[in-house]
Order: sequence, then C-alpha cells, then structure tokens
Amino acid sequence: MNVRSNIAELLAIEPPEEELRRLEAIYCSHGDTVHYTEHPKFFSGCDGSFLFDSSETPFLDLQMWYSAVNFGYRNERLNRAAHRQLDRLPQVASQYLHREKVEMAALIARDAEAKFGHKGRVHFNVGGSQAIEDSLKLVRNYTGGKSLMFAFEGGYHGRTLGATSITSSYRYRRRYGHFGERAQFIEFPYHFRGPKGMSKEEYGEYCVQKFARLFESEYNGVWDPKAGKSEYAAFYIEPIQGTGGYVIPPMNFFTGLKKILDDHGILLVVDEIQMGVYRTGKLWSIEHFGVSPDVLVFGKAITNGLNPLSGIWAREEMINPTIFPPGSTHSTFASNPMGTAVALETLNMVSETDFGAAVMEKGARFLDGLKELQKRHFIVGDVDGLGLALRMEICKQDGFTPDKATLDWMSDEGMKGDMLVDGKTYGLVLDVGGYHKNVITLAPNLMISHAEIDLALRLLDELLARAGRR
Repeated sequence: MNVRSNIAELLAIEPPEEELRRLEAIYCSHGDTVHYTEHPKFFSGCDGSFLFDSSETPFLDLQMWYSAVNFGYRNERLNRAAHRQLDRLPQVASQYLHREKVEMAALIARDAEAKFGHKGRVHFNVGGSQAIEDSLKLVRNYTGGKSLMFAFEGGYHGRTLGATSITSSYRYRRRYGHFGERAQFIEFPYHFRGPKGMSKEEYGEYCVQKFARLFESEYNGVWDPKAGKSEYAAFYIEPIQGTGGYVIPPMNFFTGLKKILDDHGILLVVDEIQMGVYRTGKLWSIEHFGVSPDVLVFGKAITNGLNPLSGIWAREEMINPTIFPPGSTHSTFASNPMGTAVALETLNMVSETDFGAAVMEKGARFLDGLKELQKRHFIVGDVDGLGLALRMEICKQDGFTPDKATLDWMSDEGMKGDMLVDGKTYGLVLDVGGYHKNVITLAPNLMISHAEIDLALRLLDELLARAGRR
C-alpha cells in the first residue's frame, strides 16, 4: 500500500458521508468516543449557539461540547487571541517560560487568594483527567503517601486510571481494575431521589450527619481517635454533579461537610472541570457554597475548547517548590502558549462586564421556561438549575420512575433536524446524564440570547410533545 498516495487521494477530494462512515467503521477506534446512536451525526460548521450539518440545517446546541465551549462557537475575540499567538509564539518547550503562562497563573492565584483566603500556586496540564491525576500526586505527596480518598456517589472525575478510581461508576473501571487510589463513595444529597418527607436542606444535613458517623468510633473504619489520624487523604467533590445529572445540592451542605474534613485533617479537592468558568454564574461553582478548597482543578471552558489546557490551584504549603519540586509531574504540552494565551483572553473578557449577573439572569429565564414545560408534560419529573447549568429529568407516567428509553428516543429525534419554528427547520443537540441516564443536562452557550433561550424552550416543547404521542 502506498500510504503517501492514499493520503493525497483523501486530501484531494471531500469524500461523501457514506464513504466517511465506511472508513470510520474500518479504521476508527470507538474507544475514544461515545456512540450513543448507531450512526452519529456528521457536522460541518458551527457558529455561536449552533452546529450545522452538510445541508446547512442549524442545530441549536444545548450541550456545547460538554460545557467546554462556554462562550460560543467561533467566538471572534477568543479566535483572534488564538490567531495572534499562532503568529507570534505557538510552541515552546515547558523548560522555558512565556508571558502568558505566568500572567495566567498569577491571575488565578490572586483571585483564589482573595476569595478563599489562602496563598497558592497554579500548575498546568492539558486535559481534565490529567489535571485530576496531577492533583492525586499532589495529595499523596502532601499526606505522606495516602491513597484512599472519599468521593461522591454520582461523581465523575475522568477516565484515566487514577481518575477512574475516584469516579463512582464501576462501568468505567470494570475491565481495568484499580491503580493506586481507591475511593469510598458517599451519598450526595440528590433531593429528587432522596428520602420522602425531607426538605432539600434537611436532606443535606442528613447526608452530612451520615458522613460524620464514620468518625464516631475507630470501628467505623476510617479514623483512629487515639492517634487523631484518618487513613483517608482527601474528599474529591464536584460542587454540582456533572455527568451525574447536574444535581445541585442544598446551599448549607458543603459548610457542614468541610467542618468534618477540617476536624479530621482531610483535604477538600474541588473538581471544577465542568462547572467552572461561569457555567453557574461564578468563576468557580464552589463560590456559591461558602467554603474554601485546599485544591481546585479546572479545565474545559478555560480556553473555550480552542486549545486544550487544564490545571490545578493548591495552597502554598502543598505546592511550593520545596515540597512539590520541578518534575513532580510533567506533560510536553502543559502550559502551552496557545492554551494559556486563549485562557488569559477568556478571563480578561469576562472581567470587563458583570458577566456572572448576565448568566444568572439568563439561567433564571431558562429555568422558568423549564418549569412551565414541566407543568404541561407529565414525563418531566424534575427540573432545576444554577446559572446556566440546568437539568430536566425524564420519567414515566408517574413522574418519578426513570425513563432512559424515552430520553434516548428524544435525543435521536432532536438529531433528525426536522422541527419547524416560525417556518424554519431546526435540530436540537442534547446531552444525556444522570444516575439512570434519564436526565437532559443543559449547558447552553453562556452568551446565548433571550431569543435563543425561547427557541430552545419551543424545541424542547416539541420534542416532549412528540415523546408523549409515540
């Protein structure tokens, strides 16, 4: 086989979709993607809140690349920043320095010190899972090699070996086993599916007390009261569960949890990879809950999906060079100049207006619309939201029993691109999450217009009506 001529042949023409599907079936691993349907959609363009297929049908995207494109597809300002860096310093080895890395680290660290009251430092990597791996090394190093962690039922932290071990879904590690870390999974206050008769706040307190019970006696298995030591190093949390279904805890929950952790010398590691960078109306979603993390992990939307960049912020005593020296972790592309330049422009852009207030106002409008849909469609069991992190739980006729099959059907139906609104044809891109995979996790463009929110609600209304008629 002449590889060079084959590549040239492919580049010379744009193969039809049928040929691309044939090639994908033969040459592409399905292990690096998620095939929810037998024939995933091909898209050929994007702009703002929309993706476009080859026929130029607009698909309103309420997923935005799993909340990586928080600021809209082809955001002109962020794209310009990428082009400027591409023309100036697109590549440089990480043993050297560049302005954008230093300024980005200083911006995040100063902001964290003002908000959380601790001096700290920023450590960069490429993807969210890789940053979680770095944080596990940081925690192990600081706690004398402890490898046991607490994490939440419904929590998701990635699919690399270490990240998988603290992700509650056994499905992600079943074929690979554990590698170093192990987690004990703690109940998250998922009020819609919690004990009946409790308010959301009462359920949050119940979950805190249930966790506190583990430290009552040495025979509960996690605490030695004579030595005053726990064998657990840290508690890994998502302030709002992402893949778990955008579950929003009561506002009193994390203050009680943090007190228990502080009383027993256990670190709080906050995973902001999906909910950070203004998804909830604040730079970091943990800011809503009145507690200070020891470690904060970020990624995804910090570059609007343009160039992979992730990282961790940690308290000075955990991450200063005397305890976490050069080479403690490393990635060739960590703190790459393309990523740090776009991230710096992202944070500059959102600082110029009261961006968080705009997100909260749009989120309230969207949530009000979801509540109206809930009143009209019996299959909508629960809706909730914080900022523009919104959820709609699809259930059977009793309004409670999870109905994954109907949501799968709705997702496929939205991808047909045949819904008419005001004489124009649209498709709808939805994301599926939740403990039972029956939750629409809504993560729209943070710069979405009121008209686009109204369009989203009309398209959801049509999908729900179709589901009710089938």
